Amino acid sequence: MSERTQLTRMHDRGTDDPEILYRLLDEARVAHVAFIRRDYPVVLPMAFGRDGNRLFLHGSTGAGAFLASRTGLEVSVAVTLVDGLVFARSTFDSTMNYRSAVVFGLATPVPEAHKEKALRAVTEHLMPGRWDEVRTPTAKELAATTVLEVPLSEVSVKMRAAGPGEDPGDSEDRSVWAGVVPLRTVAGVPEPSPLTDSSVPVSDSVRSLL
Repeated sequence: MSERTQLTRMHDRGTDDPEILYRLLDEARVAHVAFIRRDYPVVLPMAFGRDGNRLFLHGSTGAGAFLASRTGLEVSVAVTLVDGLVFARSTFDSTMNYRSAVVFGLATPVPEAHKEKALRAVTEHLMPGRWDEVRTPTAKELAATTVLEVPLSEVSVKMRAAGPGEDPGDSEDRSVWAGVVPLRTVAGVPEPSPLTDSSVPVSDSVRSLL
């Protein structure tokens, strides 16, 4: 564990189990990427995917972060899922159940020869099964797209999955409800594009999300 990944408080919430990290990354959809640009901090939300022990970040070749990354860009990448709101009998003890990871490392562009494979990993992460349902990217589209690679070698993972941390001896009002409200993201009814004929069935990749 490096100085950057060492927890400064609530050490019991930290874990170095790679399976917990992988499940978190595979379930999340957005990563927030922090870096320094022109001497000031910037945080950008990005689509991402994972291939083994590598994280892929997707963006345009004209985006500032991707322009700056041509020779490597030091980043920290945060991914968080809120699994529930924890209602205690005081606001002080109320909290959230969550899983979070912060990745530290050097983001480098994926070589052209491997870019399509990396884009497939990002696509399959966001829309499982979609890559094989549609055409492959054109040369122009590949040229306009950059994928950054960050190794998952320096990571801090924290999680909480419990009820209210109340002391039985506290003088809280026992007539007030306390407990956990689970939260989850669910897919809504698919909304077809105006260019989609009414006779075209919903794709399997879309159905898999419902």
